[in-house]
Amino acid sequence: MVTGSYNHPAAYRSQRRWLAVGLLPLCMLSGNTPSQSFAQPATADAPQKELSVPAVVAKVRPSVVTVLTRGVPSGGSQHGAPPGSGSGVILDAGGYILTNNHLVQGVTSVVVGLSTGRLTPGRVAARDFLLDLALVRITAPDLVPAEFSRRAAVEIGETVIAIGNPLALKGGSTVTVGVISALDRSVLTPEGETLYDLLQTDAAINPGNSGGPLVDRYGHVIGINVAIAPSAQAISYAIAMEAILPHIESMIVRGSVLRQDLGLIPVTVTPSVAASFDLESDRGILALQVDPAKPAGQAGLQSGDVVTAIDNHQIYNIGDFWHAVGGAGEHMAFQITAQGKTSTATITVSRSRPTKP
Repeated sequence: MVTGSYNHPAAYRSQRRWLAVGLLPLCMLSGNTPSQSFAQPATADAPQKELSVPAVVAKVRPSVVTVLTRGVPSGGSQHGAPPGSGSGVILDAGGYILTNNHLVQGVTSVVVGLSTGRLTPGRVAARDFLLDLALVRITAPDLVPAEFSRRAAVEIGETVIAIGNPLALKGGSTVTVGVISALDRSVLTPEGETLYDLLQTDAAINPGNSGGPLVDRYGHVIGINVAIAPSAQAISYAIAMEAILPHIESMIVRGSVLRQDLGLIPVTVTPSVAASFDLESDRGILALQVDPAKPAGQAGLQSGDVVTAIDNHQIYNIGDFWHAVGGAGEHMAFQITAQGKTSTATITVSRSRPTKP
């Protein structure tokens, strides 16, 4: 497990721990094909009756799986890295399972444990490290997909249930109950990137809960559990489904999340990047391979420029960058630093044709 303190002026300051047992590095596996049975998860618009906690558990538990991983051999060893364990939730009858990217990053094999006790091999079909999401696909009959909430109005104080497989305990998934403690949290990952749109909960979550669902009293998944604050008590985080659902289709079809094509490759400025490129800036994102025919180049941005803010929102890493781009309008002002001088480039984009960054 990875622990540590992170201070981020632009984000909620917290200490953070990934929730997988035995964090393992993973390569992108290709060859995924779109699910023919996938339908966008949704909840009915009509008022629904709240369920008791046992009824919620009975409804959702068949959709929760254990994700077992083995990592890349290191140091010339013929054996893989120690196995890891986390959780996931069944997305559709075609075998797609939603989980966390950090759980499957760098693994060579994935085995999925179903609620029935059956173990079946899986493969990583899609990953996105900025959202910390991954799709694992399995082939198995009689899968029970979860229902995913489209509610934008999740309320502070409402009851939520976390279901997962902490510590890889035998005997099936573990259930804990709490409330939504806060909305729209942002925290740093151990890799120095920022996760946004997080729900904060006091439901007890432990290593191994990674990728498991946070569920409301209607039995709908409202978030994917992702992190805890190890130095605090009862502070845990889940990625809100509102932030996940718009990207599910592109992950299934393309294996990755589509983002606006600005015509540049953004790289987080770290001490090593600053030294390698002889940068005077110690924060922001370095613009590389700027295409003069695309929005960034047309606005005057050049390879080697450092973007430090977008529309006056400070930029510290790639997560900040894409979050600011996603929240901007058709015109966005990039504050850039080049050769010790600061200037502004106004970039105009079309929101109708996003492509891979």
